[in-house]
Amino acid sequence: MSAGGGTKAILAALGANLAIAVAKFVAFLFTGSSSMLAESVHSVADSGNQALLMLGGKRAAKGRTRKHPFGYGRERYFYAFVVAVVLFTIGALFSLYEGWHKIADPEPVESPIWAFAVLIFAIVAEGFSFRTAIKESRALKGDHSWVAFIRRAKAPELPVVLLEDFGALIGLVFALLGVTMAVVTGDGAWDGVGSLAIGVLLAVIAIILATETKSLLIGESATPEVEEKICAALEAAPEVSRVIHLRTLHLGPEELLVAAKIAVEHDDTAGEVARGIDEAERRIREAVPIARVIYLEPDLYRADAVSEQHAGA
Repeated sequence: MSAGGGTKAILAALGANLAIAVAKFVAFLFTGSSSMLAESVHSVADSGNQALLMLGGKRAAKGRTRKHPFGYGRERYFYAFVVAVVLFTIGALFSLYEGWHKIADPEPVESPIWAFAVLIFAIVAEGFSFRTAIKESRALKGDHSWVAFIRRAKAPELPVVLLEDFGALIGLVFALLGVTMAVVTGDGAWDGVGSLAIGVLLAVIAIILATETKSLLIGESATPEVEEKICAALEAAPEVSRVIHLRTLHLGPEELLVAAKIAVEHDDTAGEVARGIDEAERRIREAVPIARVIYLEPDLYRADAVSEQHAGA
């Protein structure tokens, strides 16, 4: 997996979640807290999610085959989508069920000191993991907001880890509030409320992840800034008079397909056109190194043909 895949952030999240899952489950055994059980399952699901992201990165590195001539780069998108499904089905639905059950049949929280100690430990550990994910993401985020980064990122791993860690921190706060209210009031239903809040939070995060990764699975173009660089590189070639139309598609986070129809002069020879295409491809790869697969079609520029192309776009 490349640096853009956030391997360091994934490993930090995996280590933190495994330790936290064990601690939470021990606390649940001593307290019987619904919120603690929901958080235990949440951490187990998160640990599995990090393993899935690493598996996706490994499988995406496979070489091209006759059956898959463009490689396996989208495996990373597929496994990120599976993460969203796991987060919803295991994390969210279990937490919602456990919360409803605890509200319908409330039980007091026993030995709350265990719950408080583990939750504080978990907040510190998740904070470390979240800090690592933020640090890894800053170079890719640039001047964009965090929301824009999550929506625009073509490598799915860092947005997934960021949202998971953010959700885990908020979920821990919900669990802490639920246990605290249950202890203070003596009403175990508050513990169920904390579990319900965790379930709703996980469902929202899962829906956001599913929406974004579905878009990547279907096939997203390069960003407008990247497409502008490609057009500029094409039109800088002396044999190319203009770009008639351009299509781009991410075959993976670090692999871009570029297909363009370029206008050449009507009196250019076949040799001149061929040299122009070679030069244009070189300029594209120099401007956008992830442009690995390039198809250029030479044509004569006609305004009516351009209008038809845009109408069908």
